[in-house]
Amino acid sequence: MKIVLAYSGGLDTTVIVKWLTEKYDAEIVTFAADVGQQEELDGLESKAKRTGASKHYTLDLVDEFARDYVYPMVRGNAIYECQYFLGTSIARPLIAKAQIDIARKEGATHVAHGATGKGNDQVRFELAFAALAPDLQVIAPWRMPDFRKTFPGRSEMIEWCRANGVPVEASLKKPYSMDRNLWHISYEAGILEDPWFDPTTPENREMFKLSVDPSEAPDEPEYVDLDFEQGNCVAINGQRMTPRQVIEHLNRLGGRHGIGRVDLVENRFVGMKSRGVYETPGGAILMQAHRQVETLTMDRDLMHLRDSLIPRYGQLIYNGFWFSPEREALQAFIDKSQDTVTGTVRLKLYKGNVITAGRKSPLSMYDEHVASMEGVLSDYQPEDAGGFIRLNGLRLKMRTRQMRQQG
Repeated sequence: MKIVLAYSGGLDTTVIVKWLTEKYDAEIVTFAADVGQQEELDGLESKAKRTGASKHYTLDLVDEFARDYVYPMVRGNAIYECQYFLGTSIARPLIAKAQIDIARKEGATHVAHGATGKGNDQVRFELAFAALAPDLQVIAPWRMPDFRKTFPGRSEMIEWCRANGVPVEASLKKPYSMDRNLWHISYEAGILEDPWFDPTTPENREMFKLSVDPSEAPDEPEYVDLDFEQGNCVAINGQRMTPRQVIEHLNRLGGRHGIGRVDLVENRFVGMKSRGVYETPGGAILMQAHRQVETLTMDRDLMHLRDSLIPRYGQLIYNGFWFSPEREALQAFIDKSQDTVTGTVRLKLYKGNVITAGRKSPLSMYDEHVASMEGVLSDYQPEDAGGFIRLNGLRLKMRTRQMRQQG
């Protein structure tokens, strides 16, 4: 029996390598996806093999992540519950797809993950497995009673590692958990489970990794120009860049100015509310710039129709339905809506704020002559507005008459 385990090198997956080996008498192949978490990947191969893995893979997926997952999401202005930029959610389908590729290569019959039994990630991973590899069997230790009985908490896991000679560096006092990729960092659990706890106070703000506190950002604003072609940012300040380079560059800019921090209580797909704190500096800039190009270049009713679908689109990503037919159909519509979304946006970055300073496009639908209040001749004739208003007001008049008749 061969199992491919999604492996982070943290306490949970370190324990799971050894536990799976003993429970199933199986060969364990560990897999880590590089989606931009940087230093968190150092030393994973040697650690996995010391723990009992027969082989380890670390795959560089950063460019694919930016190009094929983040950028399509940005084209749809995807956001969950009006605040969350979906940083963790959008990485999971790619990680699951790559894990399946390793399972196929290794001839494995099972895949495993260390997601908790209370979180969204277990759903996201396993919906991707179901969509792409329904024949593979899934092992989720945190949903197995014998695993939870053996490891009711971190102290038991650390003691078990010591007793079984499993190398692990862990502290019983972990104040929160963190998930990082190219798009964002999320913080949750531990001290953050109290929704009244303030992580921005001087004694707590060291938690943040990507951004300075807005109060400590530069006193002078910084301007940045973003060029878009069919909904995709292709250049910053005139320099052509790949999607990965765009996000990396904007993360540095946004972080320097304290941009992209979000603290919210969200509704998990599994039914509970949870508190999360997020840093998405580059994403906050990119999403605002994209929307500003759209205001110039998208037809009104097309924009309104697309906007009406944003909550559903964001929900599909959050819940783990990236590989579903409805998400793919929505994506086709979204991508078509971006045919004319080409232009340049100038933004001013200042102490946590992203301020629009200008926008222009060769495909702009904005016409100064039509919009002007100065009496310039154009296709718009003020006299036409009277009939327009009367026709739109007709049903309102009829309703008032109906209500009067009703008494």
